[in-house]
Amino acid sequence: MADTAPRIRTIHALVSGRVQGVGFRFHCAQEAQDLGLVGEVRNLPDGDVEVLAQGPADDVARLVAWLYHGPDWASVSRVRLTDRQAGSLRARRFEITY
Repeated sequence: MADTAPRIRTIHALVSGRVQGVGFRFHCAQEAQDLGLVGEVRNLPDGDVEVLAQGPADDVARLVAWLYHGPDWASVSRVRLTDRQAGSLRARRFEITY
């Protein structure tokens, strides 16, 4: 009998470019929530945005694809993506942190 449970993926991403002051965190959180992911997004002092996200691998892949362009006002120049151990986040929802 085949296992039909979705594979869980956890990612850490650092997004560079014009990604602060353009609604990136708000839109990222909305996208992740729409996909049913858990985790967080926050601004970093160096101007990057950090994203931690966990959920079904296909939905995480959709969020990752979104990170490469972000909202209309953003200009993403680089995404540094690292996979983390599946299930390593203990979040219950996706939120903006400060």
